[in-house]
Amino acid sequence: MNSTKSIAALFDFDGVVMDTETQYSIFWNEQGRKYHPELPEFGRLIKGQTLTQIYANYFAGMEEVQHEITEDLNKFEKNMLYNYIPGVEAFLKELRENGVKIAIVTSSNEMKMSNVYKAHPELKQSVDRILTAEMFTHSKPDPECFLLGATVFDTVPENCVVFEDSFHGLEAGNRAGMTVIGLATTNSEEQIRDKANAVIQDFNGFSFEKMKNMMR
Repeated sequence: MNSTKSIAALFDFDGVVMDTETQYSIFWNEQGRKYHPELPEFGRLIKGQTLTQIYANYFAGMEEVQHEITEDLNKFEKNMLYNYIPGVEAFLKELRENGVKIAIVTSSNEMKMSNVYKAHPELKQSVDRILTAEMFTHSKPDPECFLLGATVFDTVPENCVVFEDSFHGLEAGNRAGMTVIGLATTNSEEQIRDKANAVIQDFNGFSFEKMKNMMR
C-alpha cells in the first residue's frame, strides 16, 4: 500500500449498497420470457451490464423493443424499494471517520439514481462521489469505472478496495489491480469465492480494520 496516497472504498450500488437485485431479476426475467425464451434465467445473465450493453448484446436492431423496455424499466424503477444492505450505513460512517474516500461506482444511469435520491436523500452525504454509467466509455468487466474511482481521489489501485456482487463487477475490480471483496447477495459464496480476496454476506460485523487487513 502507498502510504502517501488516500485509501479509497469503491462500492457497486445494486446488491452492494441497496438490496435491489431480486427486484431487477423479476423485471429482466420477464423480458427474457417475452423476447428470449431460449435463454433461461435471463435476469442472471445480464447482471452487471449497463442498459446500453444489454441492448447491444441481446436486442441489437430491435429499436421498438428497446424503446418499450426502456419505458417499462423507468416505470419499474420509480416504484422499486430501495432498502440498504444490512450494516452498510454503519460501515460507510466508520470509513468516513477513518478518512477513507468513498465512491459509489455503478452501471446505473442518472435517471435511475434520481429515484434513489428521492427515497434516500442522505445517500449523497454518505459518500464523496457517485460515478454513474454516463461517466464511462466501457462497462464492467472493463476496469475503466474503478480506475476512474482511483483517479478522482488522486490515489493508486493498490490503495483501493472494490465491493462487488456481480461476476462482471468482480472481474473489473480484479482487472483494475484492486483488492476485491465480494458480497454474496446476488451469487452464492461458492460461486464468487475464487473471484474475490474475501467474501462477506453483508456488512454486519465488518469494519475498517478488517478491510485494511485484507488489502493487497
